[in-house]
Amino acid sequence: MFTINGVWYIPIALLVFGVLIFIHEFGHFFCARLFGVPIKEFAIGMGPKLFSFQGKKYDTVYSLRLLPIGGYVSMVGEDEESDDSNALGNKPVWQRIIITAAGATLNLLLGVIVMTALVIGQDNFASTTIHSFSENALSCNYGLEAGDTVIKVNNTKIHVVDELLYEIMMQGTNPVDLTVVRDGEKIVLKDVSFPQTVTEGIAIGEADFFVYAEAKTFVNVMKHSLYRSWSTVKMIWDSLIGLFTGRFGMEAVSGPVGVTSAIGEAASNGFSHLVYLAVVISMNLGIFNLLPIPALDGGRIFFMLIEIIFRKPIDPKYEGYIHFAGIIVLFALMAFVTFKDILKLFI
Repeated sequence: MFTINGVWYIPIALLVFGVLIFIHEFGHFFCARLFGVPIKEFAIGMGPKLFSFQGKKYDTVYSLRLLPIGGYVSMVGEDEESDDSNALGNKPVWQRIIITAAGATLNLLLGVIVMTALVIGQDNFASTTIHSFSENALSCNYGLEAGDTVIKVNNTKIHVVDELLYEIMMQGTNPVDLTVVRDGEKIVLKDVSFPQTVTEGIAIGEADFFVYAEAKTFVNVMKHSLYRSWSTVKMIWDSLIGLFTGRFGMEAVSGPVGVTSAIGEAASNGFSHLVYLAVVISMNLGIFNLLPIPALDGGRIFFMLIEIIFRKPIDPKYEGYIHFAGIIVLFALMAFVTFKDILKLFI
């Protein structure tokens, strides 16, 4: 098994952050170039500049900056008025939306591609058909039998085992209705209970069964790649909702320090664990950036949608104030989460 000892955790984390940030910013960069928007700077990282060089053809400055917590593509007419007809602010709103959404979209696409590579690298796949039960299992006492193929947990359709395990984890803290296929017939098992465990104050359900393997075919590779990717997106979305609804507390939120620690742990467990964590981080970056929060890509897209609805843009001065306030809040949140992550390392 491929593992990495502790001294390499930080370089590996920096590499993962760097690749994901580059992919995100390249999405903005590529679409801006596609629509002819002049680009002043393409930066990986934030803060003081480590080194830079200027491109010969477009006069764009390419730079690497000290803090690996983000990056940016600075475009003409992005936050100021410009007489240049190709400036971002003078482009049709649909082009501006594409340019703004491209970074997050590329992060999501990268997650799907890497997930597909992980799936292809497996020798065989787990099915959703029950093989046997663990010792002291609960679910077998509520009608679930060996040979059942689970196709629904409550109202959520199940296609691959990742979805099955995740839905039991999220919904299995209470009795659930399982729809199974048994001897060719669909049967609904009412109020099936699963064991529960508590991790960092969060109750989750646990699957108490084992499943059959299924053959590695082209169709199964495509099925597992698609639905595992979707399950990961759903996990991230549910986590965000859980933060707002109070199911998950702030202890479940991690910043760069916490993510670096998680990357180190994943690396020590093997290469596939590290790659899967990179998939989760990439998709998380994509989803989070599309939220309609000021200063994020989704916040900027929100103002563009308002422009489409009312056929008139909001005064750039006031929009700028809102985005600036969003930046202050995000940096304050990042500082708080980073302090929490550092404190956790010593407790």
